[in-house]
Amino acid sequence: MINLLENRRHGLAYGKANLKSNAVSTRMIFELAPSLRNICPQFLIIWLMLDSSAVAQPLVAPALPQIPAGICNVTNYGAKGDGVTTNTTAIQAAIDAASAGGGGTVEVPAGVFLCGPLRLANQINLRVAGTLRMLPLQKYPGGTTDPADFIGGDGLHDVAISGAGAIDGQGAPWWPFAKTKGANRPRMIELSSCERLLIEGVTLSNSPMFHIAITGKSSDVTIRGVTIRAPASTDPVCPSHNTDACDVKGRNILIQDCDVSVGDDNFTCGGNTSDVLITNCIYGYGHGVSIGSHTDGGVSNITVVNCTFNNTDCGIRIKSDRDRGGFVHNLSYLNLRMTNVGCPILIYASYMAKEGQFRNLNKLTPEIAASYPAAPIAAHTPIYCDIVFSNITATAQGGRRAGLIWGLPEMNATNVLLHNVNITADMPFGIFNAQNVRLENCKIITPDGVNKLSCTNADVTVTFR
Repeated sequence: MINLLENRRHGLAYGKANLKSNAVSTRMIFELAPSLRNICPQFLIIWLMLDSSAVAQPLVAPALPQIPAGICNVTNYGAKGDGVTTNTTAIQAAIDAASAGGGGTVEVPAGVFLCGPLRLANQINLRVAGTLRMLPLQKYPGGTTDPADFIGGDGLHDVAISGAGAIDGQGAPWWPFAKTKGANRPRMIELSSCERLLIEGVTLSNSPMFHIAITGKSSDVTIRGVTIRAPASTDPVCPSHNTDACDVKGRNILIQDCDVSVGDDNFTCGGNTSDVLITNCIYGYGHGVSIGSHTDGGVSNITVVNCTFNNTDCGIRIKSDRDRGGFVHNLSYLNLRMTNVGCPILIYASYMAKEGQFRNLNKLTPEIAASYPAAPIAAHTPIYCDIVFSNITATAQGGRRAGLIWGLPEMNATNVLLHNVNITADMPFGIFNAQNVRLENCKIITPDGVNKLSCTNADVTVTFR
């Protein structure tokens, strides 16, 4: 076992370890060196039987919405699926009629139904068999000044959006306004402080902004079998900005069997979120499965298991800063496969840093990390602890680092376990301002002459056999 502890005289800890055979335990202090050295000449291999349980957090299956049996077909209220007629009034009338009758299913049949903003109601299932298409920017009520979200609801219970059809946001004309100060864009689905929500089976594409936003104090949320598509934010022809796939806030949330490729976070949650299970999802372009940046109110009991990532900017990303942080803990990332991702594992608490040397995370060195100024601990200081990464295989994009764990000088990240984590990258895995980081049975592969780990102010235990 190797214990990499901070060098308090230099503030840096890195160098070449003299690894000994079979269960040898040594405490080492690494001196400041002119260049980062290899921890192991070819790659770092650590063998150990897992002596702590890296298992998913327990989750009670979210309660599903209870929808009465009645059906209101939108064509019976005047809607026309001709791709030309504006159907806002007709579709809203169908929703209102179903609600007045105590709830039921509002059916959008085959065809293309152009529509403006809709408001859902209690015990309504909006079932889409055809295509529900947002009005284009030039016809959308409120334009970029004050547009309402496309499908919205507040304080509702027992709500579903389902079906094998599609919801098309026609977002391309909206996306350039991401860079226009004061411009606003509608979200495709926005449900706030709702109970017993289900989004299932539909294909969501090209939202002007977020595709799914579950906000407020929502609970018992299930999103399963949903496909979400928008161009990458780096697309050379038509980049989609801020087209997050699924933003949630609340408790008791299940994200299952989804296929996502978008221009921003593939999934993200903010503060006041707990008991989330993300399982069997496929992630393509996007910024990764994220937490933050606003984590005030706390985030806990998050499990991501049996998911794949391909060409994603990050695999796992946890981000916050001193003006928006909270207690983020009890996170488990299990059985993940990542291919050609920008940064497989990223945890940091300087999201709003303005200085270029602190924003370029790929080039962050121990020297730069050690120079990040401390601040007094306050109500919104980000706290990261009790995080498990287990059974993860990843390849990073060319020229990118294997990962980064970077806590604050005044509040280090603590209790992070990496077990059976195998990463191939061109640059080291950085561990800065972190305590009780354990690598068990891990393999970090970098080119010859390139560090496997680079550390400062870090207590890192590498266990091997």
